[in-house]
Amino acid sequence: MSAYANQVKAYIERYRAENGDDGLLDPHEVAAWAYQNGLHKPSVRTVVDAIAVDIAQVFREDYRTDAHGQRYRAMHVVRSKSGDKTLALWADMDDERAPRAHFVKSFAQRRQQIVGDCFQLKTDVDVYNEKNSAEPPIQMHLDFSLDVEELQLPYKMKKAA
Repeated sequence: MSAYANQVKAYIERYRAENGDDGLLDPHEVAAWAYQNGLHKPSVRTVVDAIAVDIAQVFREDYRTDAHGQRYRAMHVVRSKSGDKTLALWADMDDERAPRAHFVKSFAQRRQQIVGDCFQLKTDVDVYNEKNSAEPPIQMHLDFSLDVEELQLPYKMKKAA
């Protein structure tokens, strides 16, 4: 773990000690407290990173509607490494200049994120079930084919009409 992560963990423990601990933490409350107590002083890089996070969130939330009434996410990211930096390059599906290869890679990366999320969810459920073996196990089905098909029905019905 990095020195920075250890510093953050230390002031989280101090926050818990000074503010009581009900087992729930709001990162915004902890951050405000740390900033007000001089424990966390943002650098210019931190401020730029925060603004970049806001910009990426706006990109992530940019949805449009196609001619069939389907809502689609317009902006797509490809993440890549360049030395010790991670780059996040965004492209607009409606921008004719954006290369197809960008979207192929973006969609593949998103699929891998979903697979990783499903793997972690399955692990979490398995561990929970093992720790609570006296109760009926929580079942987690990871085949989403029918769920996706059901969500597509309104658009398929519009096209058929």
